[in-house]
Amino acid sequence: MNSNANGSEALRCRVTGRVQGVFFRASTERKARALGIVGHARNLPDGSVEVLAVGSLGALSELRAWLGAGPPQARVTAVDCEPEPLPDPLPREFSTR
Repeated sequence: MNSNANGSEALRCRVTGRVQGVFFRASTERKARALGIVGHARNLPDGSVEVLAVGSLGALSELRAWLGAGPPQARVTAVDCEPEPLPDPLPREFSTR
């Protein structure tokens, strides 16, 4: 992963399964904000959810683990994450799109 001077790293994840219409993005936003992560979660046309997360390695690891389960209504079948170059400019907060 690429990191900047304050130790932030970026990760892009694609979460598949029953992840749309079950408050997955809103729940991801709450979890990310609690971990101090900025970025976004958005629905993709194929029914999956994309998560761009920027934060410390420990926080990103915790979010990635959480994405594997998601909120109670979700049924996650896979989480595929890849390191991502840090966005420029960095997001100011975590949002849903």
